[in-house]
Amino acid sequence: MGRALRVGLPVLLLGLFFWWASYATTIMVWELRKILSWLAAPLLAAALVALLWRVAGLRRRRQGRAAGGGSAAVALGWLGGILGLGLAVWWLVYGAYLQDRAYMQSVQVVAGPVPELAARAPYLVGKAQAAPHLGDVTGEISDITYLPDSNRFATLVERRGWLSGYEVGLVQDIPLGGNSRSQQRCSFDVDKADARIGGWFNHNLGRKISARKRWVRFEADDAYVTCSGDTPIVVVPLKRQTGILVVTERPAGVALYNGRTGQLTLTTDTAAVPGPSYPLSLAARQREGTAAVGGFSDWWFERSGWDASEDGANEGNESEFTLQYRDATGRGAYVTPLTPQGEASSVVAVSTVPTRHQGGGLAPMTVHRLSPTWSSPKALVALIKAEYRDVCCYNDDRVFEVVPTGGSTWTATVGSEQDIRYRVEGRGQVNGREATCLKAADGALIRCAYAAPGSPEEQELKRREEEKQKQKDQSAAAPGGVGDLTAYTPEQLAELQRRVSDEVVRRLKGG
Repeated sequence: MGRALRVGLPVLLLGLFFWWASYATTIMVWELRKILSWLAAPLLAAALVALLWRVAGLRRRRQGRAAGGGSAAVALGWLGGILGLGLAVWWLVYGAYLQDRAYMQSVQVVAGPVPELAARAPYLVGKAQAAPHLGDVTGEISDITYLPDSNRFATLVERRGWLSGYEVGLVQDIPLGGNSRSQQRCSFDVDKADARIGGWFNHNLGRKISARKRWVRFEADDAYVTCSGDTPIVVVPLKRQTGILVVTERPAGVALYNGRTGQLTLTTDTAAVPGPSYPLSLAARQREGTAAVGGFSDWWFERSGWDASEDGANEGNESEFTLQYRDATGRGAYVTPLTPQGEASSVVAVSTVPTRHQGGGLAPMTVHRLSPTWSSPKALVALIKAEYRDVCCYNDDRVFEVVPTGGSTWTATVGSEQDIRYRVEGRGQVNGREATCLKAADGALIRCAYAAPGSPEEQELKRREEEKQKQKDQSAAAPGGVGDLTAYTPEQLAELQRRVSDEVVRRLKGG
């Protein structure tokens, strides 16, 4: 009885601890599954060698063959060790390939154009304009997220202190080419809703989620805040693990944390979530898995797949741009310009993953091959500065994100963090040069360095030239010619005055 208590009591206490420490056990299980997936094959090989060694030893004892038994056991041990080490190295490599292949199951490579996407204010602009609009808030900004459903930027602010949660949520409208700067602030009840991601002890939101549902985790960068009236709602997209030898992640719904009552709701029905419900980190992992689009040798020697363009032009946000479709449905996508693996830096494809997805499987990812291809974002920035040097870049003005905006087009915004003044749109390398056009922030065409043949910009420029030529012809046909106004009737003089005023206004608007 005493021995049973000595063994059973510690086991019982350990079991109660694991049952109570749901957050710690969830992290442990996640990390152990990752480790065991890499060590499973070598451990099985070691177990097989040990079994064979044991069987050989039993046979020797039965047959009474003592001579040479020790040397055979040592040889078998060395053989097992070498085989186990070789299998471990092989599985570390091949297992990584199988993991990428598992994420490739939902990837489709097409030659069709990218769906039309709406341009938005750059991420760095949304981040810079959040702080001035927080007023007397004393907390620290922990997250900036673009919400494609409402075309707004959401800012989550942490309250200072170890045992505290969030202080306020800010949702602001930052339009391109407009004067609207509407914003909405919603404050947390710091007494009832006192948890945050990465908080201490019972103020840890991850601990509260694990207490409600074990074996799910999340990335802090995937979480964001929205304002439902005066109530802040923290949205945390969740993930789960699948597989044994090849462990991958899948979506697992969302956690909604009420900033007024502190109530936590976990749901897999994400239709009513006012923002991205599919984890951005999972979309990024799917994009990384495109390295396995070919065979194992191509994957090993990095001859297949694509990388995100990381040449420094899109500082702070180089991949998984959250953009809104232009079809007025409010749908959004994580969009990434892709370059081939290797030394090439031109953008040859664009990947899209929907920001909303129902079910427990991976969201469909589409890789659109570009024709024509684009120069690298860094080269495009240098091109913009060279071709439009009269508008870029002086004082605090700069070229911001170069993002895909549908079809085969890209858009770069030009201005300062507080005032976006222009945008430059391009269509890739046409006839040996990059086709680019300068537009006002609201999208009105100003001029083109090179308009792609057949593009809407070329047609608009031709229309303007025709209209200008028509006006010249009308002026030449007027009585007395342009220089002689004595023969003009009062009605003709009034019409001439109106046209001069319209032309002056047009030129002033065009810069």
